[in-house]
Amino acid sequence: MTSLSESGARTGPRRGTIAVIALIVLLHVLGWGVLVLIVIPADVPLGGGGGALVTLGVGLTAYVLGVRHAFDADHIAAIDNTTRRLAERERPATTVGFWFSLGHSTIVVVLCILLTLGITAIGSSLADDSSALRTWTGIIGPTVSGVFLLAIAAINIASLRRRHQTLGGPVLRLLGPLERAVDRPSRMYIVGLLFGLGFDTATEIGLLALAGAATLVAVPWWAALTLPVLFAAGMSAFDTTQGAVMRRAYALQPGRRHIGAAYAIAMTGLSVVAAVLIAIVQLAGVLVDNVGLGGPLPWLASFGIDDLGFILTGVLVTMWAVVLVLARRPRVSES
Repeated sequence: MTSLSESGARTGPRRGTIAVIALIVLLHVLGWGVLVLIVIPADVPLGGGGGALVTLGVGLTAYVLGVRHAFDADHIAAIDNTTRRLAERERPATTVGFWFSLGHSTIVVVLCILLTLGITAIGSSLADDSSALRTWTGIIGPTVSGVFLLAIAAINIASLRRRHQTLGGPVLRLLGPLERAVDRPSRMYIVGLLFGLGFDTATEIGLLALAGAATLVAVPWWAALTLPVLFAAGMSAFDTTQGAVMRRAYALQPGRRHIGAAYAIAMTGLSVVAAVLIAIVQLAGVLVDNVGLGGPLPWLASFGIDDLGFILTGVLVTMWAVVLVLARRPRVSES
């Protein structure tokens, strides 16, 4: 018979997952519902004029920008490595991607609100690459992202070493506070919030440009805010899906010991290498752009990671699928 404590432990994460799904559905209903049922029938020129098709296209663009942003390499690496660490400790990890995207979306939504309120200084600062706002966010965002990815990669390395009865060194023990700070999916909200401070990606700038353009043609504030809501809906849906899929992948326990060991090492190794690579590129960019350091750093900073998120997702899911097939194959009886 299942004890009350065991039943509660299972019910808690399940309720949390249902609540997250409900919030994602609410974002979609709110964004698309307001756009299709109110903005378009009211002939609000969300796209600067051009009719219903143009307005619908602007909304679709905002949604696609959110989906594309969910596949940014730093998103994938942060969600994947954190999910792996929590799953390793048998803690709820299915909603890691949701909380990360919610924190990240908060920054974008706040900026769009400021734009709709007519604070033109925000728009001009975002458009000016040399502005103090762009300079500081260009430092804070990538630095936080790079340091977090290096730290979470080190924690995962320590977990792998502990599994093989090898103790970590003093540097790994110093990461204890971070491990305790991000000990549940909801704590990823703060991480996503800090990642969002570096709003210098093409997707975020594209959304802010759409919102800024909408405010120039006297669009009501509530109509303009459908754009960041759609952006958040697209990003949260796909970030949450990525985290849930990786949670299932890390929960896989192949019955054959050699397959299980190789699978664990390969999944962890790939996640760690990706996190370290992305962190090095981001931190090199900060040092080159703001400190002017030379040597190999400019080459590292120029390393293209725009599509690395798609590649990493494909490789991780492919590895999971292959091992799943191997694990379910019947064993050949030995004569």
